[in-house]
Amino acid sequence: MQVIYFDNAATTPMSNEVIDAITKVFKTTYGNPSSTHQFGRKAKSLVEQSRKNIAKHFNVTASEIVFTSGGSEADNLILHNAVLNLGVTRIITSKIEHHAVLHTVDALQKEHDIQVNFVKLNNYGAIDYSHLEELLKTSQHKTLISLMYVNNEIGNLLNLDIVCNISEKYNALFHSDTVQGIGHFKIDLQKHPIDFITASAHKFHGPKGTGFAIIKKGFGVKPILLGGEQERGARAGTENVASIVGMEIALNNMLAHLPKEQEYITSLKLNLIEQLKHHFKGILFNGYSDKLDKSSYIILNVRFPKEIPMLLFSLDLKGIAVSGGSACQSGSNKGSHVLNTILNEEEALKTSVRFSFSKLNTKEEIVFLIDELKLLLS
Repeated sequence: MQVIYFDNAATTPMSNEVIDAITKVFKTTYGNPSSTHQFGRKAKSLVEQSRKNIAKHFNVTASEIVFTSGGSEADNLILHNAVLNLGVTRIITSKIEHHAVLHTVDALQKEHDIQVNFVKLNNYGAIDYSHLEELLKTSQHKTLISLMYVNNEIGNLLNLDIVCNISEKYNALFHSDTVQGIGHFKIDLQKHPIDFITASAHKFHGPKGTGFAIIKKGFGVKPILLGGEQERGARAGTENVASIVGMEIALNNMLAHLPKEQEYITSLKLNLIEQLKHHFKGILFNGYSDKLDKSSYIILNVRFPKEIPMLLFSLDLKGIAVSGGSACQSGSNKGSHVLNTILNEEEALKTSVRFSFSKLNTKEEIVFLIDELKLLLS
Protein backbone atom coordinates (compact mmCIF):
# COMPACT_ATOMS: atom_id res chain seq x y z
CA MET A 1 0.00 0.00 0.00
CA GLN A 2 1.24 3.47 -0.86
CA VAL A 3 1.82 5.62 2.22
CA ILE A 4 1.42 9.40 1.94
CA TYR A 5 2.19 11.84 4.73
CA PHE A 6 0.32 15.17 4.60
CA ASP A 7 0.57 16.03 8.32
CA ASN A 8 3.84 17.96 8.46
CA ALA A 9 2.38 20.73 10.64
CA ALA A 10 2.01 18.08 13.35
CA THR A 11 5.55 16.79 12.93
CA THR A 12 8.08 16.26 10.15
CA PRO A 13 10.24 13.22 9.34
CA MET A 14 13.87 13.59 10.38
CA SER A 15 16.36 13.85 7.55
CA ASN A 16 19.05 11.17 7.18
CA GLU A 17 21.74 13.78 7.85
CA VAL A 18 20.12 14.67 11.18
CA ILE A 19 19.73 11.00 12.15
CA ASP A 20 23.39 10.34 11.29
CA ALA A 21 24.57 13.35 13.33
CA ILE A 22 22.49 12.36 16.36
CA THR A 23 23.72 8.76 16.16
CA LYS A 24 27.34 9.92 16.00
CA VAL A 25 26.91 12.08 19.11
CA PHE A 26 25.27 9.22 20.99
CA LYS A 27 28.24 7.01 20.14
CA THR A 28 31.10 9.44 20.69
CA THR A 29 30.01 12.21 23.05
CA TYR A 30 28.37 10.73 26.11
CA GLY A 31 29.74 13.09 28.77
CA ASN A 32 27.51 15.34 30.87
CA PRO A 33 27.98 18.91 29.57
CA SER A 34 28.05 20.16 33.16
CA SER A 35 31.03 17.95 34.03
CA THR A 36 34.48 19.55 34.08
CA HIS A 37 36.49 16.61 32.75
CA GLN A 38 37.30 16.16 29.05
CA PHE A 39 34.17 14.12 28.32
CA GLY A 40 31.96 16.83 29.77
CA ARG A 41 33.89 19.62 28.06
CA LYS A 42 33.46 17.91 24.70
CA ALA A 43 29.69 17.69 25.21
CA LYS A 44 29.54 21.29 26.43
CA SER A 45 31.45 22.43 23.36
CA LEU A 46 28.87 20.83 21.05
CA VAL A 47 25.98 22.47 22.92
CA GLU A 48 27.58 25.92 22.85
CA GLN A 49 28.57 25.64 19.18
CA SER A 50 24.99 24.76 18.30
CA ARG A 51 23.77 27.68 20.39
CA LYS A 52 26.04 30.09 18.51
CA ASN A 53 25.07 28.74 15.10
CA ILE A 54 21.35 28.87 15.84
CA ALA A 55 21.65 32.43 17.19
CA LYS A 56 23.23 33.60 13.92
CA HIS A 57 20.11 32.64 11.98
CA PHE A 58 18.05 35.08 14.05
CA ASN A 59 20.65 37.85 14.33
CA VAL A 60 20.83 37.52 18.13
CA THR A 61 23.57 36.62 20.59
CA ALA A 62 24.08 33.06 21.81
CA SER A 63 23.23 34.15 25.36
CA GLU A 64 19.66 34.87 24.22
CA ILE A 65 19.05 31.20 23.34
CA VAL A 66 17.62 28.88 26.02
CA PHE A 67 17.33 25.22 25.01
CA THR A 68 14.09 23.53 26.07
CA SER A 69 12.17 20.31 25.47
CA GLY A 70 10.16 22.02 22.74
CA GLY A 71 7.76 24.84 21.95
CA SER A 72 5.28 24.20 24.75
CA GLU A 73 7.95 24.43 27.44
CA ALA A 74 9.43 27.51 25.76
CA ASP A 75 6.01 29.23 25.77
CA ASN A 76 5.52 28.32 29.42
CA LEU A 77 8.98 29.63 30.36
CA ILE A 78 8.32 32.96 28.68
CA LEU A 79 4.77 33.48 29.94
CA HIS A 80 5.62 32.57 33.52
CA ASN A 81 8.65 34.87 33.49
CA ALA A 82 6.60 37.73 32.08
CA VAL A 83 4.22 37.58 35.04
CA LEU A 84 6.51 36.40 37.85
CA ASN A 85 9.73 38.14 36.88
CA LEU A 86 9.00 41.07 34.57
CA GLY A 87 6.03 42.67 36.28
CA VAL A 88 3.40 41.94 33.61
CA THR A 89 -0.13 42.36 34.97
CA ARG A 90 -2.03 41.99 31.71
CA ILE A 91 -1.76 39.66 28.72
CA ILE A 92 -3.36 40.35 25.36
CA THR A 93 -3.77 37.26 23.22
CA SER A 94 -6.30 35.66 20.85
CA LYS A 95 -8.75 32.81 21.21
CA ILE A 96 -7.07 30.81 18.42
CA GLU A 97 -3.60 30.52 19.93
CA HIS A 98 -2.00 27.14 20.55
CA HIS A 99 -3.07 25.57 23.83
CA ALA A 100 0.51 25.93 25.09
CA VAL A 101 -0.32 29.62 25.31
CA LEU A 102 -4.05 29.58 26.07
CA HIS A 103 -3.87 27.03 28.88
CA THR A 104 -0.83 28.73 30.41
CA VAL A 105 -2.45 32.16 30.28
CA ASP A 106 -5.58 30.72 31.88
CA ALA A 107 -3.53 29.18 34.70
CA LEU A 108 -1.61 32.42 35.28
CA GLN A 109 -4.87 34.37 35.41
CA LYS A 110 -6.32 32.05 38.03
CA GLU A 111 -3.17 31.90 40.13
CA HIS A 112 -1.98 35.50 39.91
CA ASP A 113 -5.15 37.44 39.09
CA ILE A 114 -3.70 39.04 35.97
CA GLN A 115 -5.96 40.72 33.43
CA VAL A 116 -6.45 38.88 30.15
CA ASN A 117 -7.86 40.50 27.01
CA PHE A 118 -8.63 38.76 23.74
CA VAL A 119 -8.07 40.75 20.58
CA LYS A 120 -10.91 40.67 18.05
CA LEU A 121 -10.71 38.41 15.00
CA ASN A 122 -12.52 38.53 11.69
CA ASN A 123 -14.36 35.54 10.20
CA TYR A 124 -11.08 34.31 8.69
CA GLY A 125 -9.25 34.36 12.02
CA ALA A 126 -7.22 37.47 11.19
CA ILE A 127 -6.15 39.79 14.00
CA ASP A 128 -7.93 43.14 14.26
CA TYR A 129 -4.84 45.34 14.64
CA SER A 130 -6.94 48.45 15.35
CA HIS A 131 -8.55 46.67 18.28
CA LEU A 132 -5.12 45.57 19.52
CA GLU A 133 -3.99 49.19 19.55
CA GLU A 134 -7.22 50.28 21.23
CA LEU A 135 -6.66 47.75 24.03
CA LEU A 136 -3.19 49.19 24.64
CA LYS A 137 -4.42 52.78 24.54
CA THR A 138 -7.01 52.27 27.24
CA SER A 139 -4.92 50.64 29.97
CA GLN A 140 -1.90 51.49 32.10
CA HIS A 141 -1.18 47.84 32.95
CA LYS A 142 2.25 46.52 32.08
CA THR A 143 1.24 44.34 29.15
CA LEU A 144 2.52 41.33 27.24
CA ILE A 145 1.14 40.73 23.75
CA SER A 146 1.16 37.00 22.93
CA LEU A 147 0.19 36.27 19.31
CA MET A 148 1.41 33.37 17.19
CA TYR A 149 3.27 34.01 13.95
CA VAL A 150 1.71 31.10 12.00
CA ASN A 151 -1.52 29.55 13.17
CA ASN A 152 -0.96 25.81 13.41
CA GLU A 153 -4.45 24.89 12.19
CA ILE A 154 -5.38 27.42 9.50
CA GLY A 155 -1.93 28.75 8.61
CA ASN A 156 -2.77 32.45 8.98
CA LEU A 157 0.30 34.71 9.11
CA LEU A 158 0.63 37.47 11.69
CA ASN A 159 1.91 40.80 10.38
CA LEU A 160 5.03 41.08 12.52
CA ASP A 161 5.79 44.62 11.33
CA ILE A 162 2.45 45.93 12.56
CA VAL A 163 2.55 44.18 15.94
CA CYS A 164 6.18 45.17 16.55
CA ASN A 165 5.32 48.80 15.81
CA ILE A 166 2.27 48.73 18.09
CA SER A 167 4.13 47.05 20.93
CA GLU A 168 6.98 49.58 20.74
CA LYS A 169 4.56 52.51 20.53
CA TYR A 170 2.83 51.51 23.78
CA ASN A 171 5.87 50.01 25.54
CA ALA A 172 4.34 46.53 25.61
CA LEU A 173 6.32 43.30 25.57
CA PHE A 174 5.75 41.04 22.56
CA HIS A 175 5.86 37.24 22.64
CA SER A 176 5.18 35.23 19.51
CA ASP A 177 4.78 31.48 19.38
CA THR A 178 6.79 30.97 16.18
CA VAL A 179 6.84 27.17 16.29
CA GLN A 180 5.14 26.80 12.89
CA GLY A 181 7.34 29.49 11.33
CA ILE A 182 10.87 28.54 12.39
CA GLY A 183 12.67 26.83 9.53
CA HIS A 184 9.98 27.88 7.05
CA PHE A 185 10.49 31.65 7.14
CA LYS A 186 13.48 33.86 7.88
CA ILE A 187 13.05 35.79 11.12
CA ASP A 188 15.57 38.58 11.77
CA LEU A 189 15.07 39.78 15.34
CA GLN A 190 16.91 43.02 14.61
CA LYS A 191 14.46 43.80 11.82
CA HIS A 192 11.51 42.50 13.86
CA PRO A 193 12.31 43.35 17.50
CA ILE A 194 10.13 40.65 19.08
CA ASP A 195 11.01 40.17 22.74
CA PHE A 196 10.37 36.43 22.90
CA ILE A 197 10.00 33.65 20.31
CA THR A 198 9.82 29.85 20.48
CA ALA A 199 10.84 26.87 18.36
CA SER A 200 10.37 23.11 18.27
CA ALA A 201 12.86 21.06 16.24
CA HIS A 202 10.41 18.42 15.03
CA LYS A 203 8.54 21.02 12.97
CA PHE A 204 11.56 21.44 10.66
CA HIS A 205 12.84 17.87 10.22
CA GLY A 206 14.67 17.77 13.54
CA PRO A 207 14.18 15.51 16.58
CA LYS A 208 11.17 15.55 18.87
CA GLY A 209 11.56 16.68 22.46
CA THR A 210 13.97 19.54 21.67
CA GLY A 211 13.44 23.23 21.05
CA PHE A 212 14.41 26.65 22.26
CA ALA A 213 13.24 30.04 23.44
CA ILE A 214 14.84 33.27 22.37
CA ILE A 215 14.60 35.80 25.17
CA LYS A 216 15.82 39.31 24.43
CA LYS A 217 19.04 40.26 26.12
CA GLY A 218 18.52 42.18 29.34
CA PHE A 219 15.54 40.18 30.58
CA GLY A 220 16.58 38.05 33.54
CA VAL A 221 15.13 34.55 33.31
CA LYS A 222 13.99 32.58 36.32
CA PRO A 223 13.53 28.82 35.78
CA ILE A 224 10.21 27.04 35.97
CA LEU A 225 12.08 23.73 36.26
CA LEU A 226 14.23 23.63 39.39
CA GLY A 227 17.11 21.39 40.34
CA GLY A 228 20.22 22.64 38.56
CA GLU A 229 21.99 25.62 37.05
CA GLN A 230 21.97 24.48 33.42
CA GLU A 231 21.20 26.97 30.62
CA ARG A 232 22.79 29.79 32.64
CA GLY A 233 20.29 29.12 35.41
CA ALA A 234 17.26 29.47 33.11
CA ARG A 235 16.38 25.77 32.99
CA ALA A 236 17.35 22.87 35.23
CA GLY A 237 18.11 19.54 33.58
CA THR A 238 20.98 17.99 31.66
CA GLU A 239 20.99 19.26 28.08
CA ASN A 240 19.98 16.80 25.38
CA VAL A 241 23.29 17.09 23.54
CA ALA A 242 22.58 14.81 20.59
CA SER A 243 19.18 16.32 19.86
CA ILE A 244 20.48 19.87 20.17
CA VAL A 245 23.13 19.08 17.56
CA GLY A 246 20.46 17.45 15.38
CA MET A 247 18.22 20.51 15.73
CA GLU A 248 21.03 22.83 14.65
CA ILE A 249 21.75 20.74 11.55
CA ALA A 250 18.05 20.52 10.66
CA LEU A 251 17.67 24.30 10.95
CA ASN A 252 20.83 24.94 8.95
CA ASN A 253 19.56 22.69 6.17
CA MET A 254 16.12 24.28 6.07
CA LEU A 255 17.37 27.84 5.90
CA ALA A 256 20.19 27.08 3.44
CA HIS A 257 17.68 25.87 0.83
CA LEU A 258 14.69 27.98 1.89
CA PRO A 259 13.83 29.90 -1.33
CA LYS A 260 13.94 26.76 -3.46
CA GLU A 261 11.88 24.74 -1.02
CA GLN A 262 9.36 27.54 -0.49
CA GLU A 263 8.79 27.65 -4.25
CA TYR A 264 8.43 23.88 -4.52
CA ILE A 265 6.08 23.42 -1.57
CA THR A 266 4.00 26.41 -2.69
CA SER A 267 3.52 24.70 -6.06
CA LEU A 268 2.16 21.62 -4.24
CA LYS A 269 -0.28 23.71 -2.25
CA LEU A 270 -1.49 25.57 -5.35
CA ASN A 271 -1.94 22.29 -7.16
CA LEU A 272 -4.05 20.82 -4.38
CA ILE A 273 -6.20 23.98 -4.19
CA GLU A 274 -6.80 23.80 -7.94
CA GLN A 275 -7.64 20.09 -7.88
CA LEU A 276 -10.01 20.39 -4.93
CA LYS A 277 -11.90 23.27 -6.54
CA HIS A 278 -12.14 21.39 -9.83
CA HIS A 279 -13.37 18.07 -8.49
CA PHE A 280 -15.50 18.98 -5.45
CA LYS A 281 -18.32 21.51 -5.56
CA GLY A 282 -18.83 23.67 -2.49
CA ILE A 283 -15.28 23.30 -1.16
CA LEU A 284 -14.24 26.17 1.13
CA PHE A 285 -10.97 26.99 2.87
CA ASN A 286 -10.73 27.84 6.54
CA GLY A 287 -8.98 31.04 7.54
CA TYR A 288 -6.77 32.46 4.83
CA SER A 289 -5.19 29.09 4.11
CA ASP A 290 -5.84 29.37 0.36
CA LYS A 291 -4.35 32.90 0.17
CA LEU A 292 -0.61 32.64 -0.42
CA ASP A 293 0.13 36.17 0.80
CA LYS A 294 -1.76 35.66 4.08
CA SER A 295 -0.94 32.09 5.07
CA SER A 296 1.88 29.62 5.46
CA TYR A 297 2.79 27.78 2.28
CA ILE A 298 2.79 24.45 4.12
CA ILE A 299 -0.79 24.51 5.51
CA LEU A 300 -4.12 24.15 3.71
CA ASN A 301 -7.27 23.77 5.82
CA VAL A 302 -10.20 22.53 3.75
CA ARG A 303 -13.90 22.59 4.68
CA PHE A 304 -16.13 20.20 2.82
CA PRO A 305 -19.77 21.20 2.15
CA LYS A 306 -21.18 18.67 4.60
CA GLU A 307 -20.27 16.41 7.49
CA ILE A 308 -18.43 13.32 6.21
CA PRO A 309 -18.25 10.79 9.04
CA MET A 310 -15.00 8.85 9.40
CA LEU A 311 -13.25 10.67 6.53
CA LEU A 312 -9.88 10.84 8.30
CA PHE A 313 -10.14 7.20 9.31
CA SER A 314 -11.00 6.22 5.74
CA LEU A 315 -8.04 8.18 4.38
CA ASP A 316 -5.79 6.54 6.96
CA LEU A 317 -6.92 3.11 5.74
CA LYS A 318 -5.80 4.20 2.28
CA GLY A 319 -2.38 5.15 3.66
CA ILE A 320 -2.97 8.92 3.67
CA ALA A 321 -2.14 10.80 6.89
CA VAL A 322 -3.87 14.16 7.51
CA SER A 323 -5.33 16.04 10.49
CA GLY A 324 -8.92 16.94 11.27
CA GLY A 325 -10.46 20.17 12.37
CA SER A 326 -13.92 19.38 13.70
CA ALA A 327 -15.58 17.19 16.30
CA CYS A 328 -16.55 14.39 13.91
CA GLN A 329 -12.89 13.87 13.00
CA SER A 330 -11.11 14.49 16.27
CA GLY A 331 -13.18 12.23 18.51
CA SER A 332 -13.75 15.20 20.80
CA ASN A 333 -17.06 16.76 21.69
CA LYS A 334 -15.42 20.17 21.49
CA GLY A 335 -13.62 19.80 18.18
CA SER A 336 -11.15 22.43 17.03
CA HIS A 337 -11.12 25.51 19.25
CA VAL A 338 -9.79 27.49 16.27
CA LEU A 339 -12.62 26.55 13.91
CA ASN A 340 -15.23 26.83 16.66
CA THR A 341 -14.04 30.41 17.23
CA ILE A 342 -14.08 31.64 13.63
CA LEU A 343 -16.99 29.62 12.16
CA ASN A 344 -20.67 29.62 13.02
CA GLU A 345 -22.13 26.47 14.55
CA GLU A 346 -23.44 25.09 11.24
CA GLU A 347 -20.12 25.53 9.42
CA ALA A 348 -18.06 24.22 12.33
CA LEU A 349 -19.99 20.93 12.21
CA LYS A 350 -18.95 20.32 8.60
CA THR A 351 -15.92 18.16 7.98
CA SER A 352 -12.65 20.09 7.90
CA VAL A 353 -9.26 18.60 7.04
CA ARG A 354 -5.79 20.12 7.41
CA PHE A 355 -3.28 19.12 4.77
CA SER A 356 0.29 20.17 5.50
CA PHE A 357 3.24 19.68 3.20
CA SER A 358 6.99 19.30 3.22
CA LYS A 359 9.78 19.09 0.67
CA LEU A 360 9.33 15.30 0.71
CA ASN A 361 5.84 15.42 -0.82
CA THR A 362 5.19 15.13 -4.56
CA LYS A 363 2.54 16.08 -7.11
CA GLU A 364 1.99 12.38 -7.73
CA GLU A 365 0.87 12.06 -4.11
CA ILE A 366 -1.69 14.81 -4.69
CA VAL A 367 -3.04 12.90 -7.71
CA PHE A 368 -3.40 9.80 -5.51
CA LEU A 369 -5.11 11.83 -2.76
CA ILE A 370 -7.64 13.36 -5.17
CA ASP A 371 -8.43 9.96 -6.69
CA GLU A 372 -9.06 8.48 -3.26
CA LEU A 373 -11.19 11.44 -2.20
CA LYS A 374 -13.31 11.03 -5.34
CA LEU A 375 -13.90 7.38 -4.45
CA LEU A 376 -14.73 8.14 -0.82
CA LEU A 377 -17.04 11.05 -1.59
CA SER A 378 -18.83 9.61 -4.59
